[in-house]
Amino acid sequence: MKKIWILLLLAVPLIAQNYAQEEKTKQAIVKIYVVSKIPNYLEPWSSSVRRFSGSGAIISGNRILTNAHVVANQTFVEVQRYGERKRYIAKVSSVSHQADMALLEVEEKSFFEGVERLEFGKLPHMEQKVVVYGFPMGGNTLSATTGVVSRIEHHRYVHSGESFLAIQVDAAVNPGNSGGPAISEGKIVGIVMQSLNKSQNIGYLVPVDMIEHFLKDIEDGHYDGFADVGMVTQKMENPAIRHYYHIDENSTGNLVDSVVYNASLKGLIDVNDIVTSIDGHRIEDDGTVAFREHEYTAFNYYIDRHQMGESVVFDIIRGEKRMQVRVPLKNRADDLLLVKTTRYDKMPRYFIYGGYIFSPLSRNLLNSAGRNRLKLRNFASQWPTEKKKEVVLLLKVLASDLSRGHYGITLWPIEKLNGETFDSFDTFYRRVQAFDGEFLVLEDKDGIKVVIDRKEALSKQQSILDKYNIEFDRSIDLREGNSSK
Repeated sequence: MKKIWILLLLAVPLIAQNYAQEEKTKQAIVKIYVVSKIPNYLEPWSSSVRRFSGSGAIISGNRILTNAHVVANQTFVEVQRYGERKRYIAKVSSVSHQADMALLEVEEKSFFEGVERLEFGKLPHMEQKVVVYGFPMGGNTLSATTGVVSRIEHHRYVHSGESFLAIQVDAAVNPGNSGGPAISEGKIVGIVMQSLNKSQNIGYLVPVDMIEHFLKDIEDGHYDGFADVGMVTQKMENPAIRHYYHIDENSTGNLVDSVVYNASLKGLIDVNDIVTSIDGHRIEDDGTVAFREHEYTAFNYYIDRHQMGESVVFDIIRGEKRMQVRVPLKNRADDLLLVKTTRYDKMPRYFIYGGYIFSPLSRNLLNSAGRNRLKLRNFASQWPTEKKKEVVLLLKVLASDLSRGHYGITLWPIEKLNGETFDSFDTFYRRVQAFDGEFLVLEDKDGIKVVIDRKEALSKQQSILDKYNIEFDRSIDLREGNSSK
């Protein structure tokens, strides 16, 4: 009995210490209230206003770490500390829509009084315990759920559509938890990002490695992002393809299928090269690399660890000759895609010509158009070329006496303007504006044509806009004379 009492007495200080640490952690958890303007990509001159809430954590420098999707398209942000009812106005200071992270600042310094800023731990291991803090829907007070790390590997980040390292946990994650910290051993090991639909307790975290990359990136006040080298590779698990390329039993790697015309590795790595390692780390035949003993993920892991402007070293086999190339990291995925990644914090680009509405194809538009637009979705899997850097659509046609027979046309890809191809929306817009002929002729890749009478279109433009209560005939970037994307 005496031994039991001694053990209990020894346990009391430990319990008190853990309770004190938990209270300090809770003090740094923040609820975030957001009002956002949501663009309508099918009617790009209009938008709607919605309210959202999420979670965040106070870190060094009087900053609040959260998800980019919590504050995307925001027009007004407020924050509220755990255990308090007062809300403070906040602003977004830095954002990575790529990796779904954002930092908020609060000008009123009293917001941070008495708070011990949370620190970052290390990438957790399998089965390591984590506590997820946040303000999920269905309540106004802080929620804490416990779980363990289930796996760590590359996963698609829903917010951007890009693939990065992610931590899967079995702690309950619900809407409103987004941006909240996952704590292990008193330190942040990730922030809640998303959950898996139609599953029980499968949630994903942005890992601490990604967070620290983001924080280092913005130290100079500018976000450069995560690099993409712009090549597509093929697995080499099949014995026949290995024999075809004379790969010995001791070698592994991936076959290069294509390289984007403007990628930084263009001229350094060629189609049919076999990449065998990256920064000295062996690339397996299935395209993975070991990032810890017995743990594998996509070989992009070693690209993601670098900051933009640095280089990665690939070992390659070219025609049975082994060599090493150093590839500078200059591009993000958006620099290398025909259809750019999902856009936020901007209104869509468009212009109207006699009630005919033109817009570039974007992921946002694809998401709005529904699943039955297979022709458009095929563009999303294609690389750009020097002659075609962007897809331009006849988005829709406003019904009028001018457009009889045309106003059923929607989401129609345009291949030629007056018999000539064009490389981008900017080029298309400039050519339309400069055209002074009689008829404007649009053509798709099958040769189907839409013909617009220029004089009639210009003369009826304003009356058509008035009829449909459209204030501007073009997006703000075109009104300001700025053709940048």
